[in-house]
Amino acid sequence: MLTDDGKHLYVSWDEYHLLIERLALKVHASGWEFDQILCLARGGMRPGDVMSRVFDKPLAIMSTSSYRSDAGTIQGRLDMAKYITMPKGELAGRVLLVDDLADTGVTLRAVVDRLRGMPSISELRAAVLWVKGVSSYVPDYYCEVLPTSPWIHQPFEEYDNLRPDGLARKFAV
Repeated sequence: MLTDDGKHLYVSWDEYHLLIERLALKVHASGWEFDQILCLARGGMRPGDVMSRVFDKPLAIMSTSSYRSDAGTIQGRLDMAKYITMPKGELAGRVLLVDDLADTGVTLRAVVDRLRGMPSISELRAAVLWVKGVSSYVPDYYCEVLPTSPWIHQPFEEYDNLRPDGLARKFAV
């Protein structure tokens, strides 16, 4: 649910999973055939996993991070993993890049530029759940455009500050 001032979007687990399924259907409806999925950790891991299962394609993972300070709300230097984790072989052919959102677009653009420089990749397309209005990069596939560029409160964020002792208290009798 988007707040009245447009500054925050609160997403339930059900809404989150429906968006992933809608994204998968958009990719499917395009008719584009791809060989592998590369998801960006951490935000793209859940959508990437679901899409890997739905399309029955291998899933590769690349770690990136650009949020560094003020509880992750201030963007800092972009860190991009040197290596991509894959079950076997190399990232090659037609690749679907999956993340949760195009925020400023800086991370997605940097990753796309890096991947397009890899001779083993013949075609690359990107898919995300949300594109913020401030994004400088618009992926090939997306579910929602958020013109007010709200902070997105995703359902798994409840785990960001939950530590094992707090989790244990949830199950204490």
